[in-house]
Amino acid sequence: MNTKQHTLNESISFKGVGLHTGKPVNLTIEPADENFGYKFQRIDLEGLPIIPADADLVTDTQRGTTLEKNGAKVCTTEHVLAALYGMQIDNALIKVDNEEMPIMDGSAVEFVTAIERVGAKEQNADRDFFEFRENQPFECLEKGVEMLAIPYDDFRITVMVDYNSEVLGTQHASMYEITEFKDAIAPCRTFVFLSELEALAKAGLIKGGDIDNAIVLVERDNVPQEELDELAKLLGKEDHNIQIKGNTLNNIKLKFINEPARHKLLDIIGDLALVGKPIKGHVLAARPGHSGNTSFAKIIKNLMKAQAKLGKQFDLTKEPLYNITDIEKMLPHRYPFLLVDKIMEITEDGIIGVKNITMNEPQFTGHFPGNPVMPGVLQIESMAQVGGIFALSKVEDPEFYSTYFMKIDNVKFKQKVIPGDTVVFELSLLSPMRRGLVHMGGKAYVNSQVVMEAEMLAQVIKDRV
Repeated sequence: MNTKQHTLNESISFKGVGLHTGKPVNLTIEPADENFGYKFQRIDLEGLPIIPADADLVTDTQRGTTLEKNGAKVCTTEHVLAALYGMQIDNALIKVDNEEMPIMDGSAVEFVTAIERVGAKEQNADRDFFEFRENQPFECLEKGVEMLAIPYDDFRITVMVDYNSEVLGTQHASMYEITEFKDAIAPCRTFVFLSELEALAKAGLIKGGDIDNAIVLVERDNVPQEELDELAKLLGKEDHNIQIKGNTLNNIKLKFINEPARHKLLDIIGDLALVGKPIKGHVLAARPGHSGNTSFAKIIKNLMKAQAKLGKQFDLTKEPLYNITDIEKMLPHRYPFLLVDKIMEITEDGIIGVKNITMNEPQFTGHFPGNPVMPGVLQIESMAQVGGIFALSKVEDPEFYSTYFMKIDNVKFKQKVIPGDTVVFELSLLSPMRRGLVHMGGKAYVNSQVVMEAEMLAQVIKDRV
């Protein structure tokens, strides 16, 4: 998964009709600034109102997800949002000149193709992931919906679909990581049962429906042609030659044997985009629908607020990757200037280190008598040593190398650090390591709250033999 926010390189535009309204609509997705998120704009209404893609703004989930703010609404938002989320586009302004998004071919593939054509632009801001810390269940007995999110280091979804239909049966679909979305999920079209069409049409829905933008599943044998002709008339498709071939109208060929289940997975992605952050977690869903999806999105939003109050959690009870003896083999620093006690984790582009602050350290003799405070410069030095261990872990024979400061930027001190505190430093690369240059950004935490942050540039030099 991308660690930096992304937007589009340039705008992309689409023309189509709304699935339910049948009204023509023009849609343009424009690049947006960092931390903008997803927002819709009704350019056909006075004042050009903006409707954020926010689960708290959901007002209707009948056959699609509708968002509304101050009387302005957008409908059937799930496919375009799934395309943006699935392609890891974080910031976009979606302009439309009607209330319903174009149905296109009933999937997200045309949006994805256009996104891929113009490409994504990396932005400076980090992606702010929401990570589940424990299992989060959801159940709606009335609709038979069950959902569960569990901790996982990517965005994974497993779906089970069962509507007591002999032709559909029980289907399963999975997406193990977000990079599978483009090929395995985006092309999957919406589906409907033939038995539902007449009721939907009489309810004033699916005016833009067509056999080319939906899979119509037929559950009974020997449907009279007269009934099909009457249905075509009801749908305003008298010029269509509607026939039943196999278990679908006009022998629509499925792109995957479990395409309906995959489309339900696509809908989940679009609806969970309303959370407002990229998610790390494994979502399992049984018999999902827009009502359940958006209800679960609201639960996740509330969970996000609760976790934010607790701050970032680190497991300091596990065995460290490097203890103090290991660190002394890598760093040349010694008392009183060795300011890292253990390294908990090193990844391809990041590191987590720990410094325990005690009253026995010499700086507290004069900083300050009767009010011991860890000097900010030593906090920076401690963070730099953690970054140095990351850099040295990437070279052979690290004991022959040293890391030297070249630049320090954007340093902020949030609160004082005192004896008794355990400081956790989390750093990640801001750009790939090249020619010995290491550019990292990091934060320091005490009791899960940020106490300091900084960006640092250093160079790794072999200066010992």
